[in-house]
Amino acid sequence: MKLVRHTIRLPESLDKALRVLAERHGISVYALLPRAVKAGVAVLANPPAPDTLPREIVTELASVSTRIVDVERTLDRALFTACAAYCYARSAALGARTNDETITAEINAAYDRQRRLSQEKRP
Repeated sequence: MKLVRHTIRLPESLDKALRVLAERHGISVYALLPRAVKAGVAVLANPPAPDTLPREIVTELASVSTRIVDVERTLDRALFTACAAYCYARSAALGARTNDETITAEINAAYDRQRRLSQEKRP
C-alpha cells in the first residue's frame, strides 16, 4: 500500500472533537485522523437511503404515541378505581347508610378533583 500525504486545515471545534475521541480511544490524533477519514469516505460512498430513516422514525413515534394513549387510559381507570375504593371504604368506615347514587357522586367528585390537581402547574 502506497501512502499519500495530504495537508488539511480543521476548524477548532473539529480539532477539539478529534482530540477528545483520540483520548477516549487511547491513541494519538494522528492515528485517529486516518480512521476518521476512512469512516467519512465510507459513509459518503454508501449513504443511507434518504427516506428510510424518517419513515422509520415516524412509524416508531406513532407506535409510541399509541402506547402512551393506552397507558393514559389505564392510569385514568386506575385513578377512578382508587377514588371508588376510597369513597366506598370511607362510607363503610363512617358507618353511613348512603345509597349508590350518593357514593357515585362522591366518587366522581373525588376523581374530578384528582384530575384537576394532576393538571395544575408545579413550580
